Amino acid sequence: MKRILIVTNFDVGLYNFRKEVLEALLAVPYEIHIALPNGEFVPRMQEMGCIFHETALNRRGTNPFQELQLIRRYRQILKEVKPDVVLTYTIKPNLYAGSLCRLMKIPYITNITGLGTAVEGDGLLQHMTTAIYRFAMKRVSCLFFQNRSNEQYFVKRKIGPGKHVMLPGSGVNLERYRFLEYPKGEKSEFLFISRVMKEKGIEEYLEMAQVIKAKYPQTEFHILGFCEEDYENRDRLMQLHEQGIVQFHGMIEDIHPFLARSQCTIHPSFYPEGMSNVCLESQASGRPVITTKRPGCADTIEDGVTGFLIKAQDAGDLTARVEQFLKLSVEERAEMGRRARERMEQKFDRKIVVAKYLEEIAEVVGR
Repeated sequence: MKRILIVTNFDVGLYNFRKEVLEALLAVPYEIHIALPNGEFVPRMQEMGCIFHETALNRRGTNPFQELQLIRRYRQILKEVKPDVVLTYTIKPNLYAGSLCRLMKIPYITNITGLGTAVEGDGLLQHMTTAIYRFAMKRVSCLFFQNRSNEQYFVKRKIGPGKHVMLPGSGVNLERYRFLEYPKGEKSEFLFISRVMKEKGIEEYLEMAQVIKAKYPQTEFHILGFCEEDYENRDRLMQLHEQGIVQFHGMIEDIHPFLARSQCTIHPSFYPEGMSNVCLESQASGRPVITTKRPGCADTIEDGVTGFLIKAQDAGDLTARVEQFLKLSVEERAEMGRRARERMEQKFDRKIVVAKYLEEIAEVVGR
């Protein structure tokens, strides 16, 4: 049986957004190994049939000793598993495992799920990261991208030429995120679904909520997601929660009940996204989305048709668009939601992503 090793940094992302890929690969059948930090979703993937290799990884760490330990761990796993092909996701697995695969002459497929703050910045770290990417992608079998902006960055720097393939993000499971009837009550409920961190636009969301709630008391602003450790304004968030301006729910595994009662999802992210799963899942459920003009967010909606685009890091523009949305009739909002669902069916079905993975992997391993 051919062996596939998947290297990534977070169990939640692998399970929630690539479970269907895992299922399809296991059904071929391939022997699937996963290398990532331990987490609550790892046992579920083991139950599916995946073989787990625990890998300590600090997603934002820059300690040279820790980074060297991670590289050594990847090398150890590669030598033990002897994979026929390696799939890498997120920046450190892409750079470190990709470089090792090149040196060890192991076929590998890389997915660019966003450039990351290290690459988006303009300084020494950006130049170093880009140089490592150029080295690591020298022998890549396939380089998947989720938006054209990220691809153009690699094209301009001649990284992985001739190996680029575009995907509609991670796609969306249209059966899991089924179309939901639009709520018609007097209350207008909005959702923020994300890790709570500055780059995801939480500050703009909170500022907007204060203004809109004062002017439109029949609005509710929900926050679904855990606070990142380095988020500095947790006290302000909790204060607004206690005042009833926002409702902070923390990490919610099943967001469907919230989608069912909401009228719109707000995703004011200026994070370097690949393709926003929050935007895809909300629209698949028949909910309009207000999001930024940033790559990976803007690509998901049709402005004025399935939602609204706003300037990044601009609470005033966000507030204006929310007010514009509130002035629409319920029928107009529901029509936005219907069109959003249609667009997801046409362009973002996860089955498209699964089929492309199977095709590229079969070409690499000769099946």
